[in-house]
Amino acid sequence: MAAPQNMPEEFLQYIWQNRLFTADQLLTTEGEPLVINDPGRKNSDSGPDFFNAKIKINDTLWAGNIEIHKKASDWQKHEHTNNKAYDNVILHVVETADTKVARSNGKNIPTFILKYPDQFKNNYRNLLDAQTWIACQNQFHKIDPVILQLGFNRLMIERLENKTQAIVERLEHNNNNWEETFFQILARMLGFKVNAVPFELLAKSLPIQILLKHKNSLFQLEALLFGNSGLLNQQLLGDDYFIRLRDEFSFLYKKYKLKGIEGHLWKFMRLRPSNFPTIRISQLAALIYEWQGMFSRIIETETIEDLKALLKVTASEYWNTHYNFNKASKGTKPKELGDTAANILIINVIVPFLFVYGEKQNKHELKNRALHFLEKLPAESNSIISKWKELGIQARSAFESQALLQLKNCYCESKKCLNCQIGVKLISSTQTKDD
Repeated sequence: MAAPQNMPEEFLQYIWQNRLFTADQLLTTEGEPLVINDPGRKNSDSGPDFFNAKIKINDTLWAGNIEIHKKASDWQKHEHTNNKAYDNVILHVVETADTKVARSNGKNIPTFILKYPDQFKNNYRNLLDAQTWIACQNQFHKIDPVILQLGFNRLMIERLENKTQAIVERLEHNNNNWEETFFQILARMLGFKVNAVPFELLAKSLPIQILLKHKNSLFQLEALLFGNSGLLNQQLLGDDYFIRLRDEFSFLYKKYKLKGIEGHLWKFMRLRPSNFPTIRISQLAALIYEWQGMFSRIIETETIEDLKALLKVTASEYWNTHYNFNKASKGTKPKELGDTAANILIINVIVPFLFVYGEKQNKHELKNRALHFLEKLPAESNSIISKWKELGIQARSAFESQALLQLKNCYCESKKCLNCQIGVKLISSTQTKDD
């Protein structure tokens, strides 16, 4: 049962936090009886590893902090002796007690040697060494599906908090202008992954206040957006619409002293024509044309159907027969913002905005509505969700597909098995790998 000495501190913290150590007659290295009433709260910042622990040594109750190391000598190595932040440490938990440690006042700190079943170490090592899509892929069947379902809420809120943090930072940069911030993030998402950056740069180069001055003219909105996108910086003959846009932009460019972005930033290769940036820019112009206090309307909208109605816009008539300037396409087809694209915008823009706005305004009904929208939307369709399905995990809604994306991207990719409910169950299992 002797504890191995090649496990990272993070693993030792996991053993301590979950009370997985061998618990028969705990003793300090001085042979004093030890009772652990509360292992404390894990600290993710600088300072001792666990705060507010409660222990009993002999007949004395102690309340304070816990520090965990592989070797006791790491205390000096990490320069804790003269650091007053560690003066409230009441117990030093180690694998190897190779020295005694003291506080800055010279008083010794009790030491406890952490012992745990070798099986836990073996379970963790098997996960770290796995070369499969997710570390627990070959053991996934051992986990009760209810465990995963219970984890969806935490994963979804976690993913939402990551997204809202980006909104909060952008909001501060925009002096708490919600409309400007919403426009910039909406524009970025319209570029999806391939053209997200140039769309974001375009939105930042054109303040929404300028665009809203021309919200009654779709043509002028397109001239501003296409002009500042750099896509009009070419010589095309025989395309009257292109020439008219460029002439109009020439006037607006001087009026507002605009500074556009470079046209070479836009990517067309390996994109479906309906996702070309030209089509998306025209659809963005149509959204602004219909804006009329778009953010306020979204805050007031209570159903998915009404949200999709707000987003149901079509590129201007010119694009019925074009996907790019000066290149007529075969046939006529209105370029409407599709249902899939609308779902993506709701999931990645509207839901996070509702959530952060509800948080900022202390309106819990908006936060609940955001989560409700995710539960009503269909699960996303992508390679990650398809792979989860192969493993027997079927996402039934966008709420669950977002949770699965969070699990894969933020836990499985970096093998943070110690922070995952599934990993915790597998690591603390006393079954052998082949059971």
